[in-house]
Amino acid sequence: MEFWDKKIECMSREEIQQVQLEKLQATLHRVYKNVRHYRKIFRDVDFMPEDLRSFSDFNSLPFITRRELSENYPYDMFAVPLREVVRLHTASVNFEDPIVIGFTQNDINVWAELMARNFTGVGINKDDVVQIALNFGITTGPFGVQMGAEKIGASVIPMSAGKFSDQIKIMRDFRTTVLVSTPTLALSLVREMEEMNLDPQSLMLKSGVFGSEPWSEETRRILEFKMHITATDTYAMTELFGPGVAWECPEKNGLHIAEDHFIPEIVDPVTLAPLPEGSEGELVLTSISKEAFPLIRFRTGDISRIDYTPCACGRTHCRISRIFRRCDDVMVVRGMAITPEQVGQALARVSGGMPVFQIQVERSGGLDQMTVLMEISDLNFFDEMKKQRRFAETLHRALSELLGWEVTVRLVEPGTFNPEEKVRDLRCFK
Repeated sequence: MEFWDKKIECMSREEIQQVQLEKLQATLHRVYKNVRHYRKIFRDVDFMPEDLRSFSDFNSLPFITRRELSENYPYDMFAVPLREVVRLHTASVNFEDPIVIGFTQNDINVWAELMARNFTGVGINKDDVVQIALNFGITTGPFGVQMGAEKIGASVIPMSAGKFSDQIKIMRDFRTTVLVSTPTLALSLVREMEEMNLDPQSLMLKSGVFGSEPWSEETRRILEFKMHITATDTYAMTELFGPGVAWECPEKNGLHIAEDHFIPEIVDPVTLAPLPEGSEGELVLTSISKEAFPLIRFRTGDISRIDYTPCACGRTHCRISRIFRRCDDVMVVRGMAITPEQVGQALARVSGGMPVFQIQVERSGGLDQMTVLMEISDLNFFDEMKKQRRFAETLHRALSELLGWEVTVRLVEPGTFNPEEKVRDLRCFK
């Protein structure tokens, strides 16, 4: 079993907790001094950073949500002056209420370290050729992947998510050994290879690191069988770093959290009470190494559980279960986080008022498909089919431009769906 930094990755539980407490104390002092929002919420609960003596004191602190990050857009959550920030990203180019994430040079170095651990942990090394089939842009996505691969000395192909035929040509000609992408894109490559009558065994592929969206064990089985690779999961949280927060080792029995950089918790998503070890609940993360944009008790919205039992790989850092669902209204479709509120705002701009709608998501042929059902009302009733079709096409175009891919829009009679059920996710990830 290979390690990037065995001393760190195999620390005792006592050593991990000591590192966490020291880094947490330093982080709390920094955010209290430099971030008005943290200073206010700490004072609201009568907490001063010097009050922290143990993790039980930490539990008295309030949680942070994406809404609060958005309300402090663009730079009010930064804990360092802007002149010390060397990189700016956002959570999504399509968010109506964007979030800006800043990185100091040290943050960039930590991010590369996290991905180096991820790659080394699944057997990727300096002899590999890593093809990154993720969209390069203002979101964090592939940048940490590239830095981590370069840190271990691997050759990097920053391919982005281009045409499938081009992906396969580069994969073949450049002798790619590792594919990093969403599982959806990987499944599309499998279909493209079949249409080309290309035997995947003629390629040099040996590993696939997949993330950015939920994917099932059945999808893993298909990818491993048809591409002749080992497929592992990686957990990304854009508001923290992006890819590299947690990753699967070859045991494929949960994703190891880098506990020297993050403190994980599991809470009841309704009461916010802490849950016993092994319980399923909402994952809460605190970043204790991030300088520019530290988050204290950040509610991820992801449903998971934490396992502190030793892993057969030898790593001592805890594992979270793979993420298959959320406790909020955020959907991850084709690697993109989407909320009903975003969709509703886009529909309202076209229809002139907030419509009654439902989002249906299903997976067909390994690809996520999204259909928006919208009730016909006095706002959008047309007695001519031609006008109705034109209106539906305008809605289709608005949503497709918002998300960057084709969305089906159907106008339906009132009562066709339960208006209280904003989202119907028909995908199966187990």
